[in-house]
Amino acid sequence: MLVWERPEPPSRPTPSPLSRERIVRAAIDLADREGLDAVSLRKVAAALDAGPMRLYGYLSTKEELLDLMVDEVYGEIVASEPAGGDWRAALRDLARRTRQAALRHEWFADLLGGRPHLGPNALAYLESSLAALKDVPVTAMLRVVSTVNAYVMGAVRREITELRAERASGLDEQEWRSTVGPYLTRMLATGRYPAVARFVAGDDVQPDFDEGLDWVLDGVAPHVTGAP
Repeated sequence: MLVWERPEPPSRPTPSPLSRERIVRAAIDLADREGLDAVSLRKVAAALDAGPMRLYGYLSTKEELLDLMVDEVYGEIVASEPAGGDWRAALRDLARRTRQAALRHEWFADLLGGRPHLGPNALAYLESSLAALKDVPVTAMLRVVSTVNAYVMGAVRREITELRAERASGLDEQEWRSTVGPYLTRMLATGRYPAVARFVAGDDVQPDFDEGLDWVLDGVAPHVTGAP
């Protein structure tokens, strides 16, 4: 039986009462502070002042704990009220909420992709995405959602990777560019990379998340019936 359907053990009065909710919250707090690699059942149990074996009454493996953590974050993403009949507004709102949640919980981006998450909040997220395209044929609906999600995951991962690189190196992006600038200038002077040289010589403007998202929505719009 999947963890979503498995009943919790009966509550009992102890100095450190447990519940799945408390376990997941403690794991998320740990991951937010120290990263995903720091999350273990032993450390989560210690944060709750409980023995590790007590946690196995609530979940069986670390993978189940990660599934529960991801689903908790999906609960932060799904809006309490739908965005209405505007498919672009609905998908844009979900994309922005996903980015905001990932910036609050950087480890979340590490767990996106692969097989779909099937917890109740993840299913509510998928329901919101598909409901925004309810008048679109199913094949096109899936392709639109997959395309938008692929952009969101890629953009969020790039942003988080840059944040991590800044923390690890002590250099922000502009400082890093200044460091590698002389080397890049020498390499471009060889004439072997004309397309790269043209790119580097252009306007130094990276599209922000919303601008890139609008490009993607413009691209899928012809496949959405009645799209503006």
